[in-house]
Amino acid sequence: MAEEVLFNIAGDIIKKLGSGVLQQIGLWWGVNDELEKLKSTLTTIQAVLLDAEEKSALNNQVKLWLGKLKEVVYDADDLLDDFSTEALRRQVMGGNKVSKEGWEG
Repeated sequence: MAEEVLFNIAGDIIKKLGSGVLQQIGLWWGVNDELEKLKSTLTTIQAVLLDAEEKSALNNQVKLWLGKLKEVVYDADDLLDDFSTEALRRQVMGGNKVSKEGWEG
């Protein structure tokens, strides 16, 4: 059951990463490669979750791993939401670039 929830959350994050808005923001801020890596990692996590669901009933290590993975997936979702919110805020304020030293705009 928990695996299904994680699978769905990972899928939601993948959809967000595929949105045109986030892809444009990724290009503006030079983080498009990192967003693509995150998308690839989440796709792999989904595949592993399908297998882990069967094994978690029999293996405590898998249960522990799934608990840690749940935290990471929730953190990734929160981070992506924060990233999107900041991008929209900066767009409204008239700036949309990031320098090596920090935010510009």
